[in-house]
Amino acid sequence: WYQRTRRKAVVSTQSTGSHENNKTTWTLTIFNAIGTPLDSRTVELEPISVTLTNTCVIAANHNTIYMWQYKTNKRLAALDLAQAVSAKRKDKSERLVHVDDTPSGAGEGSMDYKILSRATHDEISCIKASERLLIVARHSGVLQLYTLPRFSLDHRHQTNVTASKIAINCNATRISIINPDGLMSFFDLYLKEGESQPKFERKDVWDMRWADDNPDLLAMMEKTRMYVFKGTDPEEPILSSGYICEFSGLQIRSALLDEIIRDPEQPSRENIMDLEIKSLRDTRELLDKVGIHDAYQFIEDNSHPRLWRLLAESALEQLQLEMAERAFVRSQDYQGIQLVKRLHKLDSENKQAAEIAAYQGKYEAAERLYLDMDRRDLAVQLRVKLGDWFRVVQLLKSGGAGGNDTLYQKAWNAIGDYYADRLKWSSAVSYYQQSQNMEKLVECYYLLEDYDKLGALIDQVPDNSVLLENIASKCSSVGMCHEASRALVKNNKVKEAVDCCVSLNQWDRAVEIAHQHNMSSVDELLAKYATHLLDKGKILDAIELYRKANHYIDAAKLMFKLAKESSEIPSHALRTKKLYVLGAMLVEQYNCHALSDRSALDTLIHTNSASIE
Repeated sequence: WYQRTRRKAVVSTQSTGSHENNKTTWTLTIFNAIGTPLDSRTVELEPISVTLTNTCVIAANHNTIYMWQYKTNKRLAALDLAQAVSAKRKDKSERLVHVDDTPSGAGEGSMDYKILSRATHDEISCIKASERLLIVARHSGVLQLYTLPRFSLDHRHQTNVTASKIAINCNATRISIINPDGLMSFFDLYLKEGESQPKFERKDVWDMRWADDNPDLLAMMEKTRMYVFKGTDPEEPILSSGYICEFSGLQIRSALLDEIIRDPEQPSRENIMDLEIKSLRDTRELLDKVGIHDAYQFIEDNSHPRLWRLLAESALEQLQLEMAERAFVRSQDYQGIQLVKRLHKLDSENKQAAEIAAYQGKYEAAERLYLDMDRRDLAVQLRVKLGDWFRVVQLLKSGGAGGNDTLYQKAWNAIGDYYADRLKWSSAVSYYQQSQNMEKLVECYYLLEDYDKLGALIDQVPDNSVLLENIASKCSSVGMCHEASRALVKNNKVKEAVDCCVSLNQWDRAVEIAHQHNMSSVDELLAKYATHLLDKGKILDAIELYRKANHYIDAAKLMFKLAKESSEIPSHALRTKKLYVLGAMLVEQYNCHALSDRSALDTLIHTNSASIE
């Protein structure tokens, strides 16, 4: 079984596996408009008829009705929020009711599959539901009306028709019924006193659909002809063999399923047809040949929002603003009413025509009108509203008014964002460079792995900028200690720069920064890290750490200790010799380093003494 609404569809399939106790099961799956499954339920009931609303899936076999209130996007947040509360209660999203029962909507209908075995003398023939009403047709001609979503039985109607298919009009006051022989009839659900059922029958009918926005309009397929009825009066038939998909806005959309099934992997757009009903075709013809004022009376007699919008568009094209406003009011088009108000404020018909063209989506024509008026600034404003930044740049470069540095920068940024959204980072960089958007350039260079240019941005960013911290974070993540520390120092975060160097094991850089800024905590950090390495038995790493930090004596002590341990093993004589030599070299480096520091100190003292004398 397959059933659909405007935005969703439900498909019933027999499950391949077996359920508990080896019972056959069926799966009801809801799909969205692009064919993505949203939710599903597995039931033991074999559906002979399925119907779908915006909140419920209802299936029936010969004697039992199953209703599932599925989660819609609007209900998800509320249901998740109340999940803790609802878990304590019995789940009422699924109900199972026997056709002979009389539910009151007070909670009857648990998921007890034992009722499937209860027989009935009058089986279900088909079901159909709207948002507030469920109709269950039985073989005897009885129609049972249930209120949704309470699922309470409200009325029973006796007809003389066994229904194989039912359709409900948009306000749920009239239904159309097709019997197994293809005979279609009408049935009014709520008759007033003194009224009788309509005398209406059509033969050889195989498909039908009521309009979504007019309770009197019905489209039906009779052999290879499509008829549209207003009440019980038919319009001229249209040759068609398509299944009716949608009927709204005085337009019918049908699908040639036979043609689609022939090649389902490559469906053609030509197999989907949009057909206009007679009143819409007549209105177009009147507006084209007779005029607006004569067409107004025809639309008044056949009032429909689609016809009023058609009249409003025609009146706008002729700059008859009073008539356009009246038509927009009748069609309840608030945006159209606001458009007319704006048009009244414009001081020339050319500007009005350009504004109307833009409203109708004719942007090229609107831009051409602005340029013909020598109002390039208005053309630029139009393209800015549309987000067509490529055209904005073209108009700004072609000269004239309407451009400034701020608008150029905004356009370059927008074009850069366009390429960045499509992961074309190299193209985005060129536009971000023109707009001098440093923040976006940092992201692009990082994603392009162009770390040299990323480091070069440090000199272009102002001191104490938040962006410097972002650059430092990215540089440190790829091991660029020098650039990361330089960015942090420029951002006046010396301690963070030292921590960055320590985390990257660049102790010489950490000591250098600490000495430049008179910090005293480096030795403490150095000692902690060295102790950590020694605890793990990484003596050589500790020696290298001390050496990089210019702590040559500490490194030499560890080297001599290592040499002493090696000397206890006779076979390691050569290794022991090398270790002692390396220790001696560390001592020599210490002496050279101390001597250079002493020479620098002597030079400083001599300079100061000379200046004093």
